[in-house]
Amino acid sequence: MGEMEKSAARAEVEPLPENVRSVQPGGGKCYSLELAWGRWRRWYLKTFRKGYVDEMRRLRQGSTDGAPHEVLDPRDLKFCRNQCTASWAPEHDRFRWRDKIPFARWGLAELLIMGSTLLAVTIATALLPGWWSLLAVPCGVVLFLIVYFFRDPQRQVPQTPGVWVSPADGKLVEITRLDHHDYIGGPAIRLGIFLSIFNVHINRAPERARVIKLSYHPGQFLNAMNPRSAELNESMWIGMEEEAAPHRRFVVRQISGLIARRIVCDIRPGEVLERGAQFGMIKLGSRTELIVPAEGFEIEAALGQTLQAGSTVIGRYQPAADAAEISSATDRLSNS
Repeated sequence: MGEMEKSAARAEVEPLPENVRSVQPGGGKCYSLELAWGRWRRWYLKTFRKGYVDEMRRLRQGSTDGAPHEVLDPRDLKFCRNQCTASWAPEHDRFRWRDKIPFARWGLAELLIMGSTLLAVTIATALLPGWWSLLAVPCGVVLFLIVYFFRDPQRQVPQTPGVWVSPADGKLVEITRLDHHDYIGGPAIRLGIFLSIFNVHINRAPERARVIKLSYHPGQFLNAMNPRSAELNESMWIGMEEEAAPHRRFVVRQISGLIARRIVCDIRPGEVLERGAQFGMIKLGSRTELIVPAEGFEIEAALGQTLQAGSTVIGRYQPAADAAEISSATDRLSNS
């Protein structure tokens, strides 16, 4: 059966699993502090800014059903966007400016808490007498690394039909051909990307696709360079399907590492992501895998190559229109 025939049946969207109750299902201390801040902020708004709350309720789109807490304005969706369908139009989102900050929005709490603490320690040690002031140097280096880690640079997403972009920054450390993959339904290629602490850790969609299924595995935190980490570490499995024919199914896996303990994935089942769209991040060193149908996939990235999420072409398929034209021409030749 060829790709054009296999594309007839679209995948059925599955609901979120029971153990995914947040965009950051593994929790965390900074996560808990943000939730506590959110509770205080909502109390303040309902007590002193009732007019604002009423206005936001009137402008809100979708439903808050399924959200673990009240959703008063767009800030309340940061950790529960995948639990409900609530949203605000861009012109009504007063906090959209935060998307222009060159740092990962999911990591702003860690950046502020760890960054401000390290900044205070750096300044304090710099004021110490004599050689003790040199302690400010390693403190300053760690501060720089924290700020550098949470950066969110702009990316130019290729628009050429058929190309697939890398879902993560990092080094391509694995290209494995699989005889069969259950979700894909046939032979597949697994591409493994290692993210060091120096890489941008935001994940992006490799192609325009619909989210079909998510599966969260709370596991261990082995070094991401360890081959066993792919099976044993905490991970988020994301099954997707191309929006355009032939509607290939593929998988993106976010895998934690030795230092990384927090996976963020804020997409909803049934949602359509554009190629290069951000859908989550892994906080600190980690691994991301892309598993695609092997038939017709031409790998363009080389083993050991450094990739950029959303901009580096990792491979390509022949556009569906071209494939159909070649197939038709082949049929004509065989019948002549």
